[in-house]
Amino acid sequence: MADIVEIHVPLAPTPDTAPDVYPVAWIDQVEDFLIELEDEGAVEVYDEGEEYGDVYIFFITGANEASLLAAASRVATLDSVPAGAFAMVTDERAPELGMGRRVDLPLS
Repeated sequence: MADIVEIHVPLAPTPDTAPDVYPVAWIDQVEDFLIELEDEGAVEVYDEGEEYGDVYIFFITGANEASLLAAASRVATLDSVPAGAFAMVTDERAPELGMGRRVDLPLS
């Protein structure tokens, strides 16, 4: 069964966002970043990201666990991403989101 890493990012608005700007523009930036990693062959985007409670979750697969966690760590260190991101290592058999082993991000 293939590993899936869920990247959980707190749903916090980008600081100092103008009133006419989408307040969580970092979501698009993360999606663009993950597409770049996918184009490079480093990871595969498993599914579209989604809002889940007070976090936004991105899903990646297509590499070994260490590589997936390294990619998740890079996401957590993007300038616009709110602090407090973490990863969940799971697989497609998980009955719901957030099931698996939690890994704090960024990795040390």
